[in-house]
Amino acid sequence: MAAQFGRRLCKGAATTAVAAVAVAALSASQAPGVNDHGRQSAADATPSPDASASDGSATGNSPYYTDLPPLNSPSPSPSTGTGPVTPGTSEAGIPATVLDAYKKAEAALRDAKPGCNLPWQLLAAIGRVESGQARGGRVNAQGTTISPILGPQLDGNGFALIKDTDNGAYDGNSTYDQAVGPMQFIPSTWAWAGRDANGDGKKDPNNIYDAALAAGHYLCRFDWDLSDQQDLDRAILSYNNSREYLNLVMRWLEYYRKGTHEIPDGTGTLPGNRSDNGAGASPGPSAPSTPGTPGAGGSKPKPSPPAKPGGGGTTKPKPPTTPPATPPESPTTPPSPPATPTDTVHHLEDAGTAKLTAMAGDTFTKRISTRAETKAGKAVGKVRIRFTIVGDTDTTFTGGESVATVATNSSGVAVAPALQAGEKTGDVTVRATVVGRMVAGLDYTATVTERAADALARTGDAALTCAPGGEFANQVEVKATYKGAVADGVAATATLIKSADDPTANDKGPFFKNADGKAVRTLAGLKTDAKGLLKLPKLYADDTTGTFLLRITTEGGATLTVELTVAAAETSSPSPSASPSA
Repeated sequence: MAAQFGRRLCKGAATTAVAAVAVAALSASQAPGVNDHGRQSAADATPSPDASASDGSATGNSPYYTDLPPLNSPSPSPSTGTGPVTPGTSEAGIPATVLDAYKKAEAALRDAKPGCNLPWQLLAAIGRVESGQARGGRVNAQGTTISPILGPQLDGNGFALIKDTDNGAYDGNSTYDQAVGPMQFIPSTWAWAGRDANGDGKKDPNNIYDAALAAGHYLCRFDWDLSDQQDLDRAILSYNNSREYLNLVMRWLEYYRKGTHEIPDGTGTLPGNRSDNGAGASPGPSAPSTPGTPGAGGSKPKPSPPAKPGGGGTTKPKPPTTPPATPPESPTTPPSPPATPTDTVHHLEDAGTAKLTAMAGDTFTKRISTRAETKAGKAVGKVRIRFTIVGDTDTTFTGGESVATVATNSSGVAVAPALQAGEKTGDVTVRATVVGRMVAGLDYTATVTERAADALARTGDAALTCAPGGEFANQVEVKATYKGAVADGVAATATLIKSADDPTANDKGPFFKNADGKAVRTLAGLKTDAKGLLKLPKLYADDTTGTFLLRITTEGGATLTVELTVAAAETSSPSPSASPSA
């Protein structure tokens, strides 16, 4: 269950074939069609052509539980209490703390990423397949598993080869990585995807609240809409890149959608079958069984039959009378696993990344491209490149994450997701590194500039006139644009200047008022609104008459000069007196 491209490596092709046949058999027996939500059933959930082109998998494509949901649809209990469960519906029951974690994760994602439409039943389906709902809900009151849940070590022996990335901090293994916790994240993925959902100041992969929220963010990280079947396929395949896994998760998703109920912690049903036949199960606390429930290893071994009385057994061979001519050879060291593409990477090179510049709030039009090469300069495909935004910045990748992992293509090139500029301006560093290989990283600089406008125009054409000592009847309003588009959030300054050739502030004529009611002739720190509009405060006039200039400038060089007139009201001349008659 690790983050990596490529086909999942399971121990024994027969196991995968059996799992696929089982899913197919269930599909036929249930005769699936379109469900109540208008989505395809699992048997028809064929991933789109680019569904496997994800940035890896959360679990390292480790083994998972292959138990299928029952054929009978579950009937939800009238309440979420822990009363008696109707026979035949135990598979639908989810331990109370685990169910609460899934629902809270859904609520958090509804606020953080509403366009993702993450259903808690998807987290329940993945939690069932990955760990049997945290081993039947064996968690404490805070949601942390009673003992750590570990997948097999990913040493290339029937599984993917992922060498240690966390110095054993999460999985206790400083040689190889192992998937950790009820949602089975590998350490290198948890390092950036982990969340602190229960507010205890720790991101613990063995805490169901932290793990469920992390899984939700992971599934929503590319702005996927999980109410769309193709995006849902992509998200599930990004968790574990296997068609059988996709079909199985979809089965459990549809099963839980039809109804479920809460059961006491620690009373859930443990799965009994794994995609690797249990061959890679870690000993000790990582794969315990609840009393009376078979664990991941299957049924108990049968004792050997006793030898028949009265002979009938095989005659024991006599020991040799002379020692063998040559001493037996010492056991040979098992061969090392073959080198992976990652092992051959010597360095990273820039793959033609253009200058990265964007205004605050905008999406960068250019993307970072990195090429993995051998010492001889040959391209290395199928290698995971991690792009990390470092430093104090609010710039992110599209989707709001600061880390993205992308596999190199056949040309050895990995292209990072588009960058989304935040409001903090300046240079941003994006570092590219090879996952699972200690080679020098490659830094890229992206520059975030101030929001800018290249044109300003008044929104009205009414004359701006005022009598001495009065106030102007109309306020000045302008609209800012950049390359024809609305320029929102652009900084602006308004100054009543001395003349067209002298942009210094005037010391007489029209003026604004500050908060204390005093006259000011320069206003700084102005900003256009979401529609690119800027409406200036009221203008007033002193006793000086004449024509005056108001100049508005913005970040980016846009300038507009507005004419103001202060003049006394015209008085009508008296009509001439009639001439006296002669």
